[in-house]
Amino acid sequence: MTAPEVGVLALQGDFREHIRLLRECGVRARTVRLPEDMIGLAGLVLPGGESTTMGRLIEARSLRQPLQDAFAHGMACMATCAGTILAAREIRDGLPQQFTLGLFDIVVRRNAFGRQQESGEVWLEVPAIGSQPILVAFIRAPSIEEVGPTVEVLARHQGQPAAVRQGRNMALTFHPEITGDPRFHQLFLAGL
Repeated sequence: MTAPEVGVLALQGDFREHIRLLRECGVRARTVRLPEDMIGLAGLVLPGGESTTMGRLIEARSLRQPLQDAFAHGMACMATCAGTILAAREIRDGLPQQFTLGLFDIVVRRNAFGRQQESGEVWLEVPAIGSQPILVAFIRAPSIEEVGPTVEVLARHQGQPAAVRQGRNMALTFHPEITGDPRFHQLFLAGL
C-alpha cells in the first residue's frame, strides 16, 4: 500500500519543520502554494506563522475557495497555532475582514497566552498520544475559548483546550514541530 501524501501550506511560517517531521513519519510530504498543489493530497497541515499575513497570502494566491472545497470533500487537516486561527469557526481579537475557513467548531482568541517574551516550551499530558508527556512550544499562542459538541479535547494548557480533534481533523494552539517530537503528526496520520 502506498503511503498517503500530505501537503503543508507554505506561504509563511514554519512549514519546513512540518515537512521534515512528516517525512520522518514515512509519508510523502510536499509544499502547497497554489490550488493545483493540493491535487491528490490526503491531508494538509496549516502551520504556525502570523494568521493575518497567512490569510492575506491565501487570498492573493486564490487559495481560499480551493481550500474550503478540498476540506469539504474529505481532505484532512492538522492546524497548528496560526493555522488553528485560520481554521476556526470564529476569531476573537481578530482584525477587521480577517477570514476563517470554518473547518473546526471552535472559537479562538489570538495571542491569548501573551507576547513573544512570554512564549516558551511546555510539557503537556496527552493521553491520545501515550503516557509520556510531550514537549511543545507556545509562541504568541491562541487559546481555544469554546468547543462545539463534536469537538474532542485532547489536551489542556492553563485550563484551556490546547489540542482538539474533530473527526479526522486536529487543531493545536502550539507548535509540536519546533520541539521535534513526531507524536502529534503520527496521531494525525493514523486517521488518514
